[in-house]
Amino acid sequence: MAEIRVNPTRMELKKLKTRYSTSRRGHKLLKDKRDELMKQFLEVVRECRQRRTSVEERLRAYYAAFTAAGAACNPHILEQALMAPAGEATVDIDLVNMMSVTVPEYRGEGIEVGMNYGLAFTPPGLDAALRELSSLAMDMVELAEVEKKAQLLALEIERTRRRVNALEYILMPRYLEAIRTITMKLDEDERGNRARLMKVKEMMVEAELARRRARMYGEDASEAGPNPR
Repeated sequence: MAEIRVNPTRMELKKLKTRYSTSRRGHKLLKDKRDELMKQFLEVVRECRQRRTSVEERLRAYYAAFTAAGAACNPHILEQALMAPAGEATVDIDLVNMMSVTVPEYRGEGIEVGMNYGLAFTPPGLDAALRELSSLAMDMVELAEVEKKAQLLALEIERTRRRVNALEYILMPRYLEAIRTITMKLDEDERGNRARLMKVKEMMVEAELARRRARMYGEDASEAGPNPR
């Protein structure tokens, strides 16, 4: 793990402690966001599974009716009957915010599959198949909305998980290691300064004692007077 290279000063120590505190708060917020995103994602996935099961069952019914209609008439006639478009379908998209994720909401009103063909040469089963597809169109739009929402939530969960792991296993340990290194360096410098001060104080005391001894011995010599011969 790469270390953060900083000057071992008290100012840098204060900055690192502030950054570490901010990282801890951000880590907690991101974890809460990830948990809430997971909760929302599971609900969306549950709804998506239910809608997809319903749509697939109805699609199987549509495919069965369409296959039966195709078997009851000439494929060339069936192709010509379905060649011309029978109308337009409009789907409006609104963007909403969901846990800081912009998800779409699809709104389609009056989506119908028209019957733009003559009834003389087409089987009745084709009408039933197209009516089934027309009733299924809105359900397919809603399924697409839920699946897109689940996809966007999954991407946001992955991004949030990476940020949480980066803070928890990379950035915060680096800050702690840098704080520990600077603290040890400052403590070592403080012990060195204390040792130097004690040494200086000891030298001053010894110098004072030496001056006192010199002064005392000088006074004793003066009181004794000259040496007689």
